Amino acid sequence: MLSYAFQSLKQLDYEEVSSEAFEMGQDLFAAILSKGIARQLKQGLHREYITRNETLPVMRGKLDMPETMCSRVRREQKLACEFDELLENNLPNQILKTTMHYLVRDDGVEVDRKAALKKILVFFDGIDLLAPPEIQWSRLHYQRNNANYEMLMNICYFVLDGMLQTTEKGGYKMAVFSDEHMERLYEKFILEYYRQRHTYLTEVKAAQVKWHLAGEDSEAMLRFLPVMQTDIMLRLNEKILIIDAKYYGRTLQRRFDKYTLPSGNLYQIFTYVKNQDKENSGNVAGILLYAKTEETIAPDCMFNMGGNWIGAKTLDLNADFKFISSQLDKIAEDFFSVKAV
Repeated sequence: MLSYAFQSLKQLDYEEVSSEAFEMGQDLFAAILSKGIARQLKQGLHREYITRNETLPVMRGKLDMPETMCSRVRREQKLACEFDELLENNLPNQILKTTMHYLVRDDGVEVDRKAALKKILVFFDGIDLLAPPEIQWSRLHYQRNNANYEMLMNICYFVLDGMLQTTEKGGYKMAVFSDEHMERLYEKFILEYYRQRHTYLTEVKAAQVKWHLAGEDSEAMLRFLPVMQTDIMLRLNEKILIIDAKYYGRTLQRRFDKYTLPSGNLYQIFTYVKNQDKENSGNVAGILLYAKTEETIAPDCMFNMGGNWIGAKTLDLNADFKFISSQLDKIAEDFFSVKAV
């Protein structure tokens, strides 16, 4: 799942990782990061211009006049300057250092992986540590000069997001790899799988569905409607398949000894399909794709609802990847009637 979710993992550096067995998620992430950061060190850590304010004996950058006057009053023969400096002590590198810092202290990481991370941490000596809950992930932006960091930052997010503060002052410990994290990984895996393996498709993306409204509505009114954000939308010419990935501990809801699909999930996919198919052509279908649980009943059903096929399928992630792949291929092939190359 990780190798599809993050395409960079398919580089030769990660072949050794793919052949190992990992009991703990953080141990797997430690192995991936040790490979990825070591590779990044060879290319050079990302540097950004950071604004600094210092009192110097010579002029540099812009003069901070109020602070310089204060220095004169204190009889200091120095100038207060504001200047930009190209530094490695920036947010992406601070996140890398923080992630490694907590991984080497985690009981779920093997000794040899900790040793590899400690060797890398030597090169981060001048980079600041961050408090995990205070990291501003929204400030991360990727361009050509730091594109390699995107996969590393995503891995760091999985490790650091939701870390629990310990009773020790300023201490944190790693939370269990939660269903919320797995759900995000599950969604991204399915999206990237279809993007890479079903290249015949016209479009593969996580698209928004617009509300099919009659008449004219002002922006002030439309803002009250919720955004319809799909997990995966597959398109082949005029045909569209909307997939909503669901990763839960339990798939079905029970009422009076009757098991049914969660009503909220079914209403959601029904709304997506009906608003996407504005012309009532029947060319739009929707599937709730659940990750298989230990429940004895696994949904596998499709219904024709007013001309559109809508239903639920189950993806068994505990099976061999060839079987997982065949399950995903069959979903697309049954709807589009095209075999993946």
